[in-house]
Amino acid sequence: MKKIILLICVITVLTSCKAKKSYSTANKRQTHTVKVNPNIKPTQEGVAIARYAKKFNGTRYKYGGTTKRGMDCSGLVYTTFKNNNVSVPRTTGSLSSYGDWVDLKEVNVGDLVFFATKKNSRKVNHVGIVTNVQTGNVEFIHASTSRGVMISSLAEKYWYFAFVQARRVL
Repeated sequence: MKKIILLICVITVLTSCKAKKSYSTANKRQTHTVKVNPNIKPTQEGVAIARYAKKFNGTRYKYGGTTKRGMDCSGLVYTTFKNNNVSVPRTTGSLSSYGDWVDLKEVNVGDLVFFATKKNSRKVNHVGIVTNVQTGNVEFIHASTSRGVMISSLAEKYWYFAFVQARRVL
């Protein structure tokens, strides 16, 4: 009887570990192609916005923060645009209805991209600034709660499925 129980425990442990391992590996490798118009050229204002935002790369996350000591996602947008003499709202919710809606295919450097990162919700709660647009990929800078200010890609599975809209302020 002890041998049967031991055998069942070993089988359970081995099958559960195997399932988790293959699941996480599969998720990390999956990427998606983002269709963009290759004829769109970045504007000088957009490049200046992206360049300034990149100066905060590596800054730690701080809720409500707007400085190099710490910032949140909308604080990054607010601070970056303010430095370039463009007035924008301070919160992600207000930003999500500010400016003009842009189709993802027409997105350009300096545009804002919005995401819904909470499970089972399509309500916007995260924002980033587009830093680079290439065929099949859109990169954006944002303030992640876990890693601070960083550059990510819409080709990553997580961001691809969390994407809600893009808006143009410039």
